[in-house]
Amino acid sequence: MKFVNEYREEGLTRNLLDQLGSRVTRPWTLMEVCGGQTHAILKSGLDQLLPKEVTLVHGPGCPVCVTPLELIDKAIALATRQDVILVSYGDMLRVPGSKQDLFSVKAAGGDVRVVYSPLDSLKIATQNPDKTVVFFAIGFETTAPANAMAVVQAQNQGISNFTLLVSHVTVPPAISALLESPQVKVNGFLAAGHVCTVMGYWEYEPLAKKFNVPIVVTGFEPVDIVKGILMCVTQLEEGRAEVENAYARSVQKEGNQPAQTVINQVFEPCDRPWRGIGVIPGSGYRLRDEFSEYDAELRFPEVQTIATQESSVCISGLVLQGLKKPNECPAFGQECTPQTPLGATMVSSEGACAAYYRYGRFAKSPETNKVSP
Repeated sequence: MKFVNEYREEGLTRNLLDQLGSRVTRPWTLMEVCGGQTHAILKSGLDQLLPKEVTLVHGPGCPVCVTPLELIDKAIALATRQDVILVSYGDMLRVPGSKQDLFSVKAAGGDVRVVYSPLDSLKIATQNPDKTVVFFAIGFETTAPANAMAVVQAQNQGISNFTLLVSHVTVPPAISALLESPQVKVNGFLAAGHVCTVMGYWEYEPLAKKFNVPIVVTGFEPVDIVKGILMCVTQLEEGRAEVENAYARSVQKEGNQPAQTVINQVFEPCDRPWRGIGVIPGSGYRLRDEFSEYDAELRFPEVQTIATQESSVCISGLVLQGLKKPNECPAFGQECTPQTPLGATMVSSEGACAAYYRYGRFAKSPETNKVSP
């Protein structure tokens, strides 16, 4: 596969690892923001091949994982209504709410459907005019353009039985919140390449300057990831703190301007709670007033009163902040497995706990402070 296999080439990866080993002189902790990068790192074994001075921690870059518990419970409440068709991406169906998940609702007779695009929800709405279709709109800036376009098309086509349950979050405010926390000790960031494909990386430059931290836009294959780590470590060793692009084949500084335009047309910034972390100011999107008729929480105001409390056992909030690794949770692989998850990080295809479980990272090696199978 052109443009894929060449970025998985073992020789190139090992050459970059050798360069990294010769360049690093002191311990550095880097955070990969994206859950897709976390899975790629563990799948390829990069976490075990890095120099001992380089430690990777996992950030809040899994959209399913950071969707707050109260939004899950709101989705479940809506899915139990006879006049609602709840539409979602597949990952969301197994994320545990306070008492059950969407799969349980579906098994009990609720009309819960899985789609690959929010535009499919419009087709479902036109085919079921007697019901309100609620699309569970989660994700970072990556999925926001398609969700915004679905609202625009619904308005243009006069589809009135279509709504969004919005749980969009954005990356820069999350990075800022992490760096402002006295608990988080991160020297540099690997920014998510797909988010930056949409938004560019101009938003990260003020963060690098304010917090004196390097941020490197990074892709998702082994060569991409090691190149991003090498560029980040090089900056740290040289005393620089800049935004650099290690994913130039996809990302430009200004990003995708039409995608940003439709996001800004439909959504506006808002404070947003993150599961296990809390409210991060200005970190989310909500529908603008002119599109309020497509807001599921306004269409069904009874769900606005739903309040929840996070599990006292699950440490996913600490994992999402890079303060703990999944295998440091007492429940990991015991009470909490993909079959019996306590939190979203064990369910999502981008969750760090799911990655550690899938790729056998159950123990920590005290000699290298790296996770080993």
